[in-house]
Amino acid sequence: MSSSGCGIPAISRRARYAAVGLVIAVLGGCAQLGGAKNEEQMSSIPIPAAWSRAGEASKTASATSELQRWWRRLDDPLLDQLIAAAMTAAPDLRTAQAKLRQARASRDLAVGNLYPSLGVSASANRSKTGTVEARTQYAAGFDASWEPSIFGGKRDAAAGAQADLAASEATLAAAQVSLAAEVALEYVTLRVYQRRLAIARDNTASQAETLQITDWRQQAGLATMLNVEQARTNLEQTRAAIPGLETGRAQAEHRLAVLTGQVPGAWANRLREAKPLPRAPEDVAVGIPADTIRQRPDVRAAELTLQAEVARSAEQEAALYPGLTLSGSWGWTAFSSAALGGGDTLVRSLAGSLAATLFDGGRIRARIAVQDAMQERALVTYEASILSALEEVENALVAYAAGRERLDTQRRAAESARSAAQLARTLYEAGSVDFQQVLDTGRTRLSAEDGLASAESDLLAAVIKLYKALGGGWQPTGDTAAGTSRDARS
Repeated sequence: MSSSGCGIPAISRRARYAAVGLVIAVLGGCAQLGGAKNEEQMSSIPIPAAWSRAGEASKTASATSELQRWWRRLDDPLLDQLIAAAMTAAPDLRTAQAKLRQARASRDLAVGNLYPSLGVSASANRSKTGTVEARTQYAAGFDASWEPSIFGGKRDAAAGAQADLAASEATLAAAQVSLAAEVALEYVTLRVYQRRLAIARDNTASQAETLQITDWRQQAGLATMLNVEQARTNLEQTRAAIPGLETGRAQAEHRLAVLTGQVPGAWANRLREAKPLPRAPEDVAVGIPADTIRQRPDVRAAELTLQAEVARSAEQEAALYPGLTLSGSWGWTAFSSAALGGGDTLVRSLAGSLAATLFDGGRIRARIAVQDAMQERALVTYEASILSALEEVENALVAYAAGRERLDTQRRAAESARSAAQLARTLYEAGSVDFQQVLDTGRTRLSAEDGLASAESDLLAAVIKLYKALGGGWQPTGDTAAGTSRDARS
C-alpha cells in the first residue's frame, strides 16, 4: 500500500469506492425506513354547512377583500388613519414581529443542520525529541463532516421549525386582527362619549330654561317653590353626569394613542372635536363556517403548532435508531512551508461511523412520552380554537341582528320622547298640565336619547366583533398566503 507524507497511509481508490457504495446502500435502506413513518391525523371536528343564526342583514357570500380592510365600510377616514398608525407602531405587533424573526432564525438553524459542514485549518508545530534538532511541521487543509438524517430526525426537526415559523406568521396576523378591532372599538367608544356629552349638555340647557321659567312662574304665583326645587334637582343631576362622561372620553382618547404606539394625548388635536359615530354597514358578508375556519389566523396558528408538535414527535422517535456520521479531510503536511502543496505532502482521509444507544435507562422513551403528551395538548388546543371560532361568529351574528332591531326601536322611542317633552313644556307654560309632567317627560327624553346613542354604539360594536370573529383585519402575504401548513408537512 502506498503512503503519503509523515507515514500516513493513503486510501486506495478501490477502498474509497467500496466505502462510498456502502454509505449509499445504508442511506437508501434507512431512507425507506424513515419514509415509512405515518403522519398524524389532524382534528376531525365536523364543521357545519351554514350559520344557524345568520339573518337577513348578513350575506352568505364570501368577500375576502372586504374582510381584509373591513373598517373602510364604516366610512370614517380618521378611523382609517388610526388603524394604519396602529399597524405600524403598536407595541403588541412589534412583539409578535420579534417572535417571528426568532422563529425564522430557528428555522434557518434547523435547516442548516441538514447540510454538511466544511472548515479550513492551518497550523505550525515546532517540536524536539532528545538530541534530534528541533523541527517545525506545517499543515494546511480542509475538513468536512456530515450527519445525514437517515431516519428523518433532522428532517423532522426542520419540518417542526418550519411549522413554528408559519405559526408565528399566523400569530402575527391574529394580533393584527385583534388590534384592528380594538382600535375600532375604542374609536366608537370615544365618539359615543362625545355624543352622550352633547346630549347631556343639550338637556342641561333645556332644563336650565325650564328652571328659569318655573322660577318666573313661582314669582308670579303660578308655581310653588317645590316646583322650583324639583327643576333645580333635575338640572343638577344632569350636570353631575357630565364629568363622568368627560372622563370616559379622555380615557378612550388616551387608549387610542397607546394603541398606535404614541404617548397619551398625541391624538388630542385630531380627536377632541366631536364628530358623528361611524356609519354601520347595512349588511356583512359572513361566508360559510368552513371559510371562517380557513381565514382565521388564530385557528391556523393552532393547526400549525400541532403540526410542529407532530414533527417533533417524529424527531424524538428517530433517536431510537442508529445515527450515521461521515467525516473526511484533504490537505498537506510538511516540514517546510514552501513544500506545502506538493503531491508527496498530500494527506486524505474518509471515515464513516454508525452509533446506536443500547441502554439509557429509558430516557429516550420518556422523552417520546413527554412529546406525545405535548402533541395531545396541541391537538386539544387546535380543536378548542375551532369551537371557539364557531361560537364567536354565532354570538356576533346574534348581537348584530339584535343590535339592528334595538336601534330601530330606540330611534322611534327617542323621537317620541323629544316630541312628548316639547309638548309637555308648551302645555305647562299654558297652564294645561302640572309641572310633574314636564319633569317626567324631560327625564324620559334624556334617557331615550342616551339610549339611542348607546344602541348606535352597540350595533357598531357588534359589527366590529363580527368582522373580528370572521378573521378580518389582516392580509395574507408570503408563506401564510401560500399555505405553509402544506410546506410544514413536506
